[in-house]
Amino acid sequence: MTAAPATLAPADHARVTAPPGTWRLALRDRSLLVDRRAFTAAAVLGALVAVTVTVGLALGTASVPLGRTLPAVFGVGEARDVLLVQQLRMPRIAAGLAVGAALGISGVLLQTLARNRLATPDTVGLNDGATAFAVASVVAVSTTVTPSAFALVGSATAAALALGLAGGAGQRGYRFLVVGLGVGALLGAITNLMLARAPIDEANSAFPWTIGSLNSRSATSVTVLAVALAVVVPVAVVLGRQLRLLRLADAVVTGLGQQVRRIRLAVIAVAVVAAGLSVAVAGPLGLAALVAPEIARKAAGPRVVPVVGSALAGALVVLLADLLGRTVAAPLELPAGLVTAVVGGPYLLWLLLTTRTRRIP
Repeated sequence: MTAAPATLAPADHARVTAPPGTWRLALRDRSLLVDRRAFTAAAVLGALVAVTVTVGLALGTASVPLGRTLPAVFGVGEARDVLLVQQLRMPRIAAGLAVGAALGISGVLLQTLARNRLATPDTVGLNDGATAFAVASVVAVSTTVTPSAFALVGSATAAALALGLAGGAGQRGYRFLVVGLGVGALLGAITNLMLARAPIDEANSAFPWTIGSLNSRSATSVTVLAVALAVVVPVAVVLGRQLRLLRLADAVVTGLGQQVRRIRLAVIAVAVVAAGLSVAVAGPLGLAALVAPEIARKAAGPRVVPVVGSALAGALVVLLADLLGRTVAAPLELPAGLVTAVVGGPYLLWLLLTTRTRRIP
């Protein structure tokens, strides 16, 4: 005769203490542990994003006083202020929020999977695939399909090529990432060949897709990315919790009832969708997915995979890059992709030159 499994009464749940450094949120017979440091870090990053959005709405070639910015968001105030805020700045800030969040999520998932800070969407060739297809839609293919749609197809194609040639995700995703480097290099060469042979006017039209910009982004593509993020974020949070187990040996993880291969493939799939849709909106914003997870990881500490923090840090990085590009050399506007490359380049060199900090514990 077997004994019935022991269960905790609601009163017993209330008496269970949370581990140090966490909060325990209980609802009836279920509970959730929240890391205090990660929660605080996400709250601070969220506040910084809100401040950056406010400043971004106010500043530009033509400034709007902060006191008139919020009313202009709702269409109240002078016609000039409403035009600047609602028509010109809000769409690109919305694009920056969505693109930055997607890049941050994609970057932290790939970095944690490979346990290597150099593993980003750029590594697997997503940016190069999106760029090649977007440029082709402008200079090589006569079509009514928008470059953003072609960019999404290019990202998916690059990911499929990398996965197919690598024979799957491979051990800790290394094989997929290494093959992605070769796929990206090939697609980048094709992009340069198309631009070199294109007429000058068509080459100029395709230029924004080679460097990344938030200017005049398609509202449809931004909406699609926002809807996708509503699904991607909770899935990524769940995968982040599972990725913590992959720090153990595969045999141990399997013994705990987890399917290692499925987790790795799911992580890569979510990262590909997030990065591909972001590139379809804004083009390649180089190194944003490298810097954002590092900011979130330093703030949240080593105990968690900071998916939400990385999304907020990515939005912050992209919005700051766009703000700097609009204001530093005004009235000349610098593409956000150029700013992220200038800021992220030295950081990438530092990672390459330091051996102790490349791996993620």
